[in-house]
Amino acid sequence: MIDLSNLEVWFVTGSQHLYGHEILKTVDEHSAAIARGISATPSLPVKIVVKPVMTTSESIDQLCLDANSSKNCVGLITWMHTFSPARMWIGGLRLLGKPLLHLHTQFNEEIPWSTIDMDFMNLNQSAHGDREFGHIAARMRLSRKVVVGSWHDAGVQSEIAVWTRAACAWHDAQHLRVARLGDNKIIPGMPVEAFVQTGDRTLISYLMKPLSDQLMRAFREK
Repeated sequence: MIDLSNLEVWFVTGSQHLYGHEILKTVDEHSAAIARGISATPSLPVKIVVKPVMTTSESIDQLCLDANSSKNCVGLITWMHTFSPARMWIGGLRLLGKPLLHLHTQFNEEIPWSTIDMDFMNLNQSAHGDREFGHIAARMRLSRKVVVGSWHDAGVQSEIAVWTRAACAWHDAQHLRVARLGDNKIIPGMPVEAFVQTGDRTLISYLMKPLSDQLMRAFREK
């Protein structure tokens, strides 16, 4: 049985420096809140580890390299909180050798229509960022899982948990040793042991065999 206690999935949020320190601080808080919500899923078999908000192509490249070399990381969950230019992700996604899940969600489950203003719209641009990220991932023909919906939703959490188990199986398969039986070739000098199963014989058939053999020879044409 696979020991899942030490395995983890990295939760990665994309943004950019254009928004300024205060906005990025809020982005980081929202990212941590979503990761905690996903971690609370009863069927989730591994830990969710929150990574710093990605704002440059260099940091994304390094993150993907770190994920590849990590013995405990089984995959990445990416979410674009604000507008994260897709071109920043191209190099890192090319380097990434672990399973990838794109979570297309918004931090707020409901839009505050009565109080919405430009500050709110500037902060919450997941629809823009996730759309571009999804577009570039499709153009790159990346093998990935896409989950769409509110992160509060039980169905979304269940989809993530199922993908996580598949990622754990993929991770285990990278170090799996399989013994194949039934199609191994025998080479000269190799010791073998064989069992030959013959038909069942009764005591009477054993005693009568000399007589039956003589009868067979007597009726044989010469």
